[in-house]
Amino acid sequence: MANLKGLESIVAQLREQRTNFVNQLRHVDAALAVLGKLDGERSYTKRRHLSASARKRIAAAQRARWAKVKGQHKVVAIAQSLKTGKRILSASARRKIAAAQRARWAKFRQKSKAA
Repeated sequence: MANLKGLESIVAQLREQRTNFVNQLRHVDAALAVLGKLDGERSYTKRRHLSASARKRIAAAQRARWAKVKGQHKVVAIAQSLKTGKRILSASARRKIAAAQRARWAKFRQKSKAA
């Protein structure tokens, strides 16, 4: 029975600490809300809206960084990648892709017939 009394006191202390933490978090949230409004913001979590061209510039810069990390020597310039627009496959490239896809499906069908 002595162990249960000691355990009850520990649980009571933990609950008290939890209550204190919740109160402290409320105070921090209130302070952040006030500080966010001082800048003319509605709250401290405001989302930015980027234009399409800004998103393209950011994406091109990230692609350039990844190419640099991966050690690729040919890195497309950011301004050049914005001008390219939609990529178009040549007819021969489309034929090669279609042939490869037909081969994959044939292999798949062959496996399913065997099973």
